[in-house]
Amino acid sequence: MKFIKKFFITIILIFGVIAGIIFYQGYDLYKTAIEKTTIETMVENIRSKEDFCKIEDLPQDYINAVVAVEDRRFYKHNGIDIISIGRAVVTDIKEMALVEGGSTITQQVAKNNLFSQEKKATRKIAEMFAARDLEEYCSKDEIFELYVNTSYFGDGYYSVKDAANGYFDKEPKDMDLYESTLLAGIPNAPSVYAPTKNPELARQRQAQVVEKMVVNGYLTEEQADEIVKVDKVNN
Repeated sequence: MKFIKKFFITIILIFGVIAGIIFYQGYDLYKTAIEKTTIETMVENIRSKEDFCKIEDLPQDYINAVVAVEDRRFYKHNGIDIISIGRAVVTDIKEMALVEGGSTITQQVAKNNLFSQEKKATRKIAEMFAARDLEEYCSKDEIFELYVNTSYFGDGYYSVKDAANGYFDKEPKDMDLYESTLLAGIPNAPSVYAPTKNPELARQRQAQVVEKMVVNGYLTEEQADEIVKVDKVNN
């Protein structure tokens, strides 16, 4: 019995040491990134882009779609969603790999503009520190603007305006509900969900977006059914 107790204590201590090392390395990665590019500089660089699109120039349906599928508690958390992180940790432990990140929209802005895209626990820690800074510096709507103006939408489109122009020949503000839900799903895996590359997979992803919108009260079942029936991708 004493052996078992000592064994479990040892395991807990080992995990504690590993967690401490990862936390320290993540903080160090964050500090290094911030020394190269401050949050203020990052934000100003994004806002100075020629194709920068403000939130008032986006359809509410598109905003709702992005929040529903990417970060449904976006307007409630402080940049870090403990519930999502907990769920992601459980999934990663089951799969014995970093398969689910639990990143908020704020963290994704940090990842896209300050860190590499490589899935590492240290980068996730660094993201959290940067997300905290970003939430202190910007409003939620401003963070949302940063997200849609730096996300990759496939086919060479690196902003929501480029994507709306390229896929639909429209300005973002003119996108309808179908186009808004289709576009909202692409950044999750642009090479997979770009409608010009994989029309059927793009439609399947759109269906996931629509389902999330129903669950979160942004759409009725009837509206969702109407969107699913339409197929502009293959026409």
